[in-house]
Amino acid sequence: QVQLVDSGGELVQAGGSLRLACAASGRTVSNYAMGWFRQAPEKERTFVARISRSGVSTYYADSVKGRFTISRDNAKNTVYLQMNSLKPEDTAVYYCAVAISTVVATEVSHYAYWGQGTQVTVSS
Repeated sequence: QVQLVDSGGELVQAGGSLRLACAASGRTVSNYAMGWFRQAPEKERTFVARISRSGVSTYYADSVKGRFTISRDNAKNTVYLQMNSLKPEDTAVYYCAVAISTVVATEVSHYAYWGQGTQVTVSS
């Protein structure tokens, strides 16, 4: 069983930066692709980014492309999300998860072992 702990979210001004971390325990996640999702109040959870097992391949939602960077440190069993040029519309709870599908999927159903989430609030 894998446990994921999300951290790094906080209140930041528009244009600022944050780095989120997703620390895994209980089992190594180096054999899995990983993803970040976010959920704004009263909205569905949506895909943000995905990284391959090795970290070589990444995939982003159009809304964050060019501003966010997903990375991983398999030695630390941790995945990161660097967020730059933040906008008020980026405000949400951010979750990491393990990809249980081998395809590059953006649907929630292709991911499991969700972290507890970390709140990111971007003020205008």
